[in-house]
Amino acid sequence: MGFRVRYNGSDKALVLDTLDRWQRENRLVVHCPELAAGLATPRLPAEIIGGSGEDVLAGRAMIVESDGSDVTQPYLLGAWLALKTAQDAGCRFALLSDGSPTCGSQRIYDGSFSGQQHPGAGVAATLLRQHGITVFAEHQAGELVSHLEQLADQRIAIRLK
Repeated sequence: MGFRVRYNGSDKALVLDTLDRWQRENRLVVHCPELAAGLATPRLPAEIIGGSGEDVLAGRAMIVESDGSDVTQPYLLGAWLALKTAQDAGCRFALLSDGSPTCGSQRIYDGSFSGQQHPGAGVAATLLRQHGITVFAEHQAGELVSHLEQLADQRIAIRLK
C-alpha cells in the first residue's frame, strides 16, 4: 500500500489503481501485523525455522531474526492482532505481501537467510485462513478485485429480483 513498514524500512508500491481508489474511499483496512505487535522499522530480517506459519502456531517451528534471536512471540502477537482487526472490521478478504514470515500467503523464505523461498504461508496468513478469511498475495490483487466485483454484481442481481 506504499507505506514504509517492511523489515528494511522500504515500501511496496500500490499494485492497482483500484486499491488506491478504495483506500481513498475508506473501503480498505490497512494494517501491518508486525508494527501492531511493536516491531520496529527497520528491523532485522526474520524467517520461519522448521516449517511454516501453521507449524509456528502449533509450537512446532519458530521465527528467528538473522542474528539468531527468537522473535516468535511478537510475530504471533502480530498475527492475532491482524485477525482481531480483520474480524472487528468485518473483513472477509485479505491482501498480504508474499515472502514474509507473517504475511506470506503462498511463499515464505526457507529459514536459511539465503534468499531461497518455498511454498508456504506465514503466521498471519495462516491464522486468517483458519478463521475463514480468504487471503490473496499481492500478485493476486487483480484476482481479488475481480472477485469482489463479481460479488458486488451478484448482490445487485439478487436485490433486483
